[in-house]
Amino acid sequence: MATGWAGDGAVQEQIDATVEDAVKRARSRLQKGPSLERCEECDAPIPKARQAAVPGVRLCVACQEAHDRDEAAFSGYNRRGSKDSQLR
Repeated sequence: MATGWAGDGAVQEQIDATVEDAVKRARSRLQKGPSLERCEECDAPIPKARQAAVPGVRLCVACQEAHDRDEAAFSGYNRRGSKDSQLR
């Protein structure tokens, strides 16, 4: 049942587009090229198992965890939060 000017599948189309954009963004962040043997941040050796498991790996586990923590801290606003909490 459509309300206003929106078509019947408008909400689902918006959800699908949001998911598709997120997948594209995640794929664009994947490493490309050969894995490094040493971490580009701290020069620690990267184990062969990690190189095989993560193609194009550039960081050791410790540096990758720190990078992920830093990235999560600046991930944008909380879409699940209430409108009032986003305005503060």
